Amino acid sequence: MKTYTLKAEARTDFGKKAAKAIRVENKIPVVLNGGEVFALPFTGTLKPGEKLVEIGNGKALITTDLLVNADDVRKLVYTPDVFAIELDVNGEKRNAVLREIQFHPVKDSILHIDFLEVFNNKPVVVEVPVKLEGHAEGVKAGGKLTLSMKKLKVKAIYTEIPERVVVNIDNLGLGKTLQVGDLHYEGLELVNAKNAVVCAVQLTRAARGAAAKA
Repeated sequence: MKTYTLKAEARTDFGKKAAKAIRVENKIPVVLNGGEVFALPFTGTLKPGEKLVEIGNGKALITTDLLVNADDVRKLVYTPDVFAIELDVNGEKRNAVLREIQFHPVKDSILHIDFLEVFNNKPVVVEVPVKLEGHAEGVKAGGKLTLSMKKLKVKAIYTEIPERVVVNIDNLGLGKTLQVGDLHYEGLELVNAKNAVVCAVQLTRAARGAAAKA
């Protein structure tokens, strides 16, 4: 997976008025989720932008409110590629992946971004684009190849997550489907429903006619 370096700064002003002022400055509010879990009561010191979020059972985690420049995230957001994000927060390096983006319903501008902090010893779930590879037997027989799932959810240590999930379709016959449960990759766990159809070779009118004549 490619790495994308992004500078960020701590956000300390909140509310609608502050958010409006932030966007006027061409900046986007960001929340970095998935930080360390601590037992309560918390005895440490929170850095600027950090806050405790209780998660139950006497535990809490630290999330961080940040700001990023809108121009800096365009190549990160408007692309099908998946990136490991190296956040530079006032000189401190934090690793993350993109979790969710909130767009303006009319202008299509970015209103808010959620990042998930990642660690070398903790698997995460990320959606990865699917790439079909090969020449399906069913297509050679006159069928039509269809891709039903353009992305798959994979669970792995973030450094092991690929840029694409490559699916070989050489043996996919006429009228057959390839499901999530048929796919296996070393070091990756696919968390979509096992019976979900990734791709298929559909019978065309010409293929049906040829089969009937045969």
